[in-house]
Amino acid sequence: MLEDVSIIIPLAPQETAHEALLNSLKNTDAEIICISEGSRAKSMNAGAEQANHNFLWFLHADSQVNNDNINKLEKALQYKLNALHYFNLAFDNGNIMKLNAWGANIRSLIFGVPYGDQGFCISKENFTKIGKYSEDIELAEDLMFIWHARHAGIKLNRISSKLVTSSRKYKTHGWLKLTAKYQYIWVKLSLPEAWKLIRGKT
Repeated sequence: MLEDVSIIIPLAPQETAHEALLNSLKNTDAEIICISEGSRAKSMNAGAEQANHNFLWFLHADSQVNNDNINKLEKALQYKLNALHYFNLAFDNGNIMKLNAWGANIRSLIFGVPYGDQGFCISKENFTKIGKYSEDIELAEDLMFIWHARHAGIKLNRISSKLVTSSRKYKTHGWLKLTAKYQYIWVKLSLPEAWKLIRGKT
């Protein structure tokens, strides 16, 4: 499974959450690259440079991959080679985090703006065409990557499988504070990019 895929896992200093992720991937044939280069964007770009396979699957260290994720990604890569694939989002903790997951999935479906914890997968050729992840911004490199992909004419493909991620950041920083921060960032960065797309079509 996934014999033509390189899985890139950016690691923060002292990161250990990826151990469970690696265990869930041990039965695949994918190339697995765990890498830490000081920032998530630099780590993902460096991992992409090292990758030997034709498709790049970027996973956060605290993601939880299951067989349904893998099987549906394989099918997506067979039929939509040139798309930027992403998954539906779910959190490992229920209650209020279900609202965040619902909001992320609605935002992705209606506005075409998924985030990196939804497991981007793209061909190495199209990754190079987009121009890699922006290393000159502190946050939201995943959001800008999506907008650069759309400017490059690369279509998004939603994979109908839930990729589970950890809610630990919300526990650490506070649910309301972090939720508000993410909403502010995506609106602030998306408005000028959306306007560029609109102007480009007129």
